[in-house]
Amino acid sequence: MARGARIGVDVGTVRVGVAASDPDGIMAFPVETVARNDEAPSRVAAIAAQRSAIEVYVGLPRHLSGREGVSACDARAFATQLAERVQVPVRLVDERLSTTSASRAMREAGRNEKSQRATIDQAAAVVILETVLDAAKRGNLGTVAMTVAREENHD
Repeated sequence: MARGARIGVDVGTVRVGVAASDPDGIMAFPVETVARNDEAPSRVAAIAAQRSAIEVYVGLPRHLSGREGVSACDARAFATQLAERVQVPVRLVDERLSTTSASRAMREAGRNEKSQRATIDQAAAVVILETVLDAAKRGNLGTVAMTVAREENHD
């Protein structure tokens, strides 16, 4: 696995959770919750640049059946906007149940639903990034992540 920080992104309708890894890809940790607005892709790109990220992973929320719905379309659109703002690969990664897993872990740590609101998106981004790091260690990252193509501007 190449050395360098990776960024994990959990795209929501209200907030975007951001997590990062250490340069060796050993662990993921929460970074920031970004308000979901027109500036959100630029803010996430700035975080990636500040951390000298070598890759960015955006969670793709599929249904349990594997089908994609409105949230997946939204995540794809966000990933495309992000890919236009960074110089490193942006990849989509299956994130079924990442928020559920993060919420369960936070409950087990004694945090109620109300106290989770401010950080649940960051925790979900950590789960997404941990999935990526684990897959990379096993050598099967290509089976869980797909690269987002940058849109060509022919003006």
